[in-house]
Amino acid sequence: MLPIAASELIQIFRNRLVLITSFIIPVAICVFFVRQHETFATIGSLGYIAAIVVFTAAAFGFYATAVTTLASRRQNLFLKRLRSTAADDVSILAGLLLPVLVLALVQVTAILTALAVVAGGPANVVLLVVAVLTTLAMMIGLALATAGLTNSPEHAQVTTLPVTLGVIAVATWVGISGTEDLTLLKRVLPGGAATELTMNAWNGGVAVTESLALLAPTLGWVVVAVALATRLFRWDPRR
Repeated sequence: MLPIAASELIQIFRNRLVLITSFIIPVAICVFFVRQHETFATIGSLGYIAAIVVFTAAAFGFYATAVTTLASRRQNLFLKRLRSTAADDVSILAGLLLPVLVLALVQVTAILTALAVVAGGPANVVLLVVAVLTTLAMMIGLALATAGLTNSPEHAQVTTLPVTLGVIAVATWVGISGTEDLTLLKRVLPGGAATELTMNAWNGGVAVTESLALLAPTLGWVVVAVALATRLFRWDPRR
């Protein structure tokens, strides 16, 4: 797994398009939200800003890049060559996705730290970590599922767009309007419960047990996405 991950990391820094998509664009958007935190805190809350930061890095930085990577490696038959080695499928996927996952975690940690410095830290750091990790777990599942529908890196620009814009739209909707109205709908949509969990972790004022219940919808999406991935992501030995 680690040799595959090291090779992928080198490829990311060699590919300017992937580097811009996975690193520069998410960081630029997140920095804008942090610099304008007073304005966005008035619209929603500091927890809303934290949620947007997490989903921007998870959607643009990790999800889109992961789908592009998997589509590219399958198109150039690199996956086929890897499967002829002693590495199992889980190790191969983990090695391919680990670099972009680590980059996304670094981005989220750096930007949330900057937000905490300029605007005050989260009410519950441990709960915030749980929210970030479950969000990324959901995006991993969605990336694997989307990769099954993606034939090439160019096609990935189309197939990733609905999920990328969708989860950020849901995070914005929940972050600004809250979940007092249409509670069930907002929580079952992909990203809705994770957004509320992130907001609770940052803003406080909600019992931990009540917040932890929000893990169920997010983990439910992980299960659904992985189930779809096993059916859609074809490990065709002829490719």
